[in-house]
Amino acid sequence: MSYLTVFSTMKPFNDTHIAMIQRNAVNSWCKMGPEVKILLVGDEPGVKEIAQAAGVHHEPEVARNEGGTPLISSIFAIAESSSESPYLMYMNADIIMTSDSMRALKIVANRIESFLMVGQRTDLDLTATIDFNEDWENNLRITARDRGRIHPTGIDYFLFSRGLYPSIPDFAIGRSGWDNWMIYNVRKRGLPVIDATTDVMAIHQNHDYKHLPDGQHHYDLNESKRNVQLAGGDDHMYIILDANRALIKNRLRAPRISIVRILRCIERKLMDLHGKPNDHRWTFIRRFRRFRRRLMGG
Repeated sequence: MSYLTVFSTMKPFNDTHIAMIQRNAVNSWCKMGPEVKILLVGDEPGVKEIAQAAGVHHEPEVARNEGGTPLISSIFAIAESSSESPYLMYMNADIIMTSDSMRALKIVANRIESFLMVGQRTDLDLTATIDFNEDWENNLRITARDRGRIHPTGIDYFLFSRGLYPSIPDFAIGRSGWDNWMIYNVRKRGLPVIDATTDVMAIHQNHDYKHLPDGQHHYDLNESKRNVQLAGGDDHMYIILDANRALIKNRLRAPRISIVRILRCIERKLMDLHGKPNDHRWTFIRRFRRFRRRLMGG
């Protein structure tokens, strides 16, 4: 039985750059070790072929919304039903994951029974297929540290214990809002959300948004607005700063105190005040949020 199941959905492989990015990602997951099972969900063009080429599992059938977008609820249910792993990890299909994640998982799993682990990513421009030789990870780390940039707000992987999400709304994948709810839901149930940014390097391969309707950013799509509604509204849009634990130098501890974390706590308290924020309070919250994001570089 695998210790960890890594699962994802893919975009169609009909764009050369997107195809390269996704091959890099899948091949990096395959380097995570023999304790890891890889599962690709969906039947987009090229997914079956990459699954066969990489020797990973493939589940083509997935529930979709009226626009044909796969649903998070179905993807996560398929992952749990298709494996017996005690831990699962959803990753966006443009993320290269290093061996850090397995080490981090085992440290946390020895301490906590049920948890969610997330972390910031490093954005990097890659224009060629990675040569996965024995030094690939060390070489890529050097490149990412020299040329990459830590993304202040993106949530691109979710490592969690089996059964953590007994019920998930029918969010559309690849749109905003659902990832924020995943953190909110765990925090509101009083369970640990662990920020592993310091100890886990996850590399996001930069790309455009031509695969989305009219090339729009996913924040502007109606499906994203629907996701936020399903999540319960803007006050349920939690971010990595809302993690209540941190993995730092192989040790679990309280998150480090910082100005942006303090500002985020105040922002969250303003949103959690009794009753829905009125227009005046929302205006203040948005200004407060913009100030925090400027400090974060986002």
